[in-house]
Amino acid sequence: MDGEDVNPHLGVATARGEASDVTAAWDGDNEQWWDWYMSLADNVEGASEPLVAVDAPDSGPLPGDTEIVAELAEPYVVPSTAVAAFAADGFVRLPGVVSPGAAEVLRRRLIALLDRGGSGSGLRSREMMWREDPLVRAAVLSPRVGGISAALLDVDALRLYHDSALCKEPGAGRTPWHHDAHHFPLASHDVISMWMPLQAVPAAMGPLAFARGMDAWRQVDDLAFDKYGTSYDRRVAETFRAAGVEVCDEPFALGDVSFHSTLCFHTAGANRSTRSRMVLGATYYADGVRIVDHPTMVSGDWQLFVPDTAPGEPAASAHNPLLELAGR
Repeated sequence: MDGEDVNPHLGVATARGEASDVTAAWDGDNEQWWDWYMSLADNVEGASEPLVAVDAPDSGPLPGDTEIVAELAEPYVVPSTAVAAFAADGFVRLPGVVSPGAAEVLRRRLIALLDRGGSGSGLRSREMMWREDPLVRAAVLSPRVGGISAALLDVDALRLYHDSALCKEPGAGRTPWHHDAHHFPLASHDVISMWMPLQAVPAAMGPLAFARGMDAWRQVDDLAFDKYGTSYDRRVAETFRAAGVEVCDEPFALGDVSFHSTLCFHTAGANRSTRSRMVLGATYYADGVRIVDHPTMVSGDWQLFVPDTAPGEPAASAHNPLLELAGR
């Protein structure tokens, strides 16, 4: 699609202008946004290879919702080495944040929610589930996750931006290279995202991959974004390779949860396995953060997540509750 000023997922307003012009507000719904964004990933490598068989995990006896809520209310001791790694690298992966049984129950719950509706293009997604399902609410707003996020950001109060179910189906392609500072209309770098896989994620399933270094974004800061095609995704990958930026794409064991800064460049591989890759994601920010003065189309339908709030105002709507922070 490179070189063509078209993209079937763009509306009239967002399709106008140069490829790098994202100043228009998004003029579709969030499902359409995901279809557009996934179309920007380069998916040439490995696309024709057969899928790798992956067995369903044996999670043992499944806990009830009350047990899961109690588990996620307990503090998680974040080692000082993890705090230092997050500050230096822009991301960290922590083991044993969620138990196998809790992961499987949450996986089944997210599948049920996605079956009620969600975006396509091989990546089924849904946001704001915390407002309709008590268990998802307990997980997304859990004191354990809140405490970890606050410790890594070194802040005393956090609000929720939004949750997300991200189900990458077998054969679905890559997620393009990006950093969340380009996405979220939040005027701060005190923003952190959680990526909680609800099964182990072997290499074939497309684990989240990070460009190591909190300042790695500077290597690609002058690259022109391409809202029509895949050139930006390819150029980011090429630039990182040329600059010797390390890409960390190790598999996730069951129970591993990663946290990344809004400045951290990341991508996720294609799911070349026979099993869907389900992830519970959520983004949090320090209390007091404001909406940027000029949100763009890259922020999608951001007013769904921060309603009744104008650009420049504090992001503190009823959809952005404060978290209880275990251990803080």
